[in-house]
Amino acid sequence: MSELAQSFIAHLAGLKEHDRGAFAHLKRSLGFEPGAYPRAYPYVERFVGADRHADDPWRKALYLTAGLYASHPQHVTNTSLSAAFGHLARARGSASLETRFIALLGASPDSLSSLLRQVVSLLAADGFPCDYSKLLDDLARWYEAFDHSDEQKRDRVRQGWARDFYRAFAPAASANEIESETEATV
Repeated sequence: MSELAQSFIAHLAGLKEHDRGAFAHLKRSLGFEPGAYPRAYPYVERFVGADRHADDPWRKALYLTAGLYASHPQHVTNTSLSAAFGHLARARGSASLETRFIALLGASPDSLSSLLRQVVSLLAADGFPCDYSKLLDDLARWYEAFDHSDEQKRDRVRQGWARDFYRAFAPAASANEIESETEATV
């Protein structure tokens, strides 16, 4: 994960401790397109960069991540959002959560924010933290892939998310179990 992403999450953690009003504005920003809620500008825009335009993928990713963090400020490194969601799905024994995750993988830029809000809300309900720095970097790549119609870049993000989710949701069988299943089908 990038150093800028880590410093942004540290900034959000500081806001959580010292400026509850800022947190309320960031949470409220989830009701708008990423970067379209003016009351969130003072807390995010300084991380955007002077050379970036209003529809820049990094800018969209910053605003969406800030809103998601404000709605569930439990950050932990090395547990991606998709891995956390996989752990939640396994803990609940819920196939419907897997269906939600698959919908997230197929999201368009118009539905991504809404689907992520639902995922983060479910994580918050059960107290599962995630790595918002990694999420920020992934979202920037996701938005960039859509902006440039780069299916390969978008697929790399989706495949990484799927790999993390399924490793947490259904841990891999041991080599002996796989070998036994292979012999049984032959």
